[in-house]
Amino acid sequence: MKRLLVALLAAPLAALALHGGAQASEAGYRLDPAPIDPNDQVSLQSGVRTFVNYCLNCHGAQFMRYNRLQDIGLTDQQIKDKLLFTADKVGETMKIAMTTADGKAWFGVAPPDLTVIARARGADWLYTYLRTFYRDPKTPSGWNNAVFPNVGMPHALWTLQGERALKIEKVKDKAGHAHVEYHWSQLSKGEQSAIEYDRTVRDLVNFLVYLGEPAAESRKRIGVIVLFVLGILFVFAYVLKREFWKDVH
Repeated sequence: MKRLLVALLAAPLAALALHGGAQASEAGYRLDPAPIDPNDQVSLQSGVRTFVNYCLNCHGAQFMRYNRLQDIGLTDQQIKDKLLFTADKVGETMKIAMTTADGKAWFGVAPPDLTVIARARGADWLYTYLRTFYRDPKTPSGWNNAVFPNVGMPHALWTLQGERALKIEKVKDKAGHAHVEYHWSQLSKGEQSAIEYDRTVRDLVNFLVYLGEPAAESRKRIGVIVLFVLGILFVFAYVLKREFWKDVH
């Protein structure tokens, strides 16, 4: 019986470990941990500004309404003045004018909606992906990505990061085990330094995580309260059970 319980408890952990390893090695490039903070409203506001100015041209967020941005500390007037470029009212969703057919014709594949992209890919994947674009004359867009090889998307943030080149080498260590080394070089400077660009990407990914579930932090807080209340009720239920069954035992 004990072995069965241990196996049942260990199975989900093993599955998570295997999934995490597969995700990290999917494209052969190690994912960097995303230093996001879903409670940092300044970061979230910076992220939505980057999203609207650089992502919302091709990628929509059709399941997110502009007025939900009040949750991250923005007023209706701030939303109208600074962020409302693809709609007329703050109650509308973050849609774009580009159709699926146009996107497929221009990029080879229609750009995906980004409402739940962070839940599908994960914060670490997005954080690493947006920082590993490089110039590649062999691709139609002139860009490639270390995390997502031969991606159809061009580097939307290249004016901020600048242009980079990547040299990939397959080498063997002293034990004869083969591995891949990535050597980056800067071709042209961007508007931001490396540290500033990493911060911009962090804020953008932070917002994309929020975008996937705006009520996530509230749900977690409510969950803790519910578990606390259930714990108290369990004590009363146990005492009541003892009282009911004391004469039987």
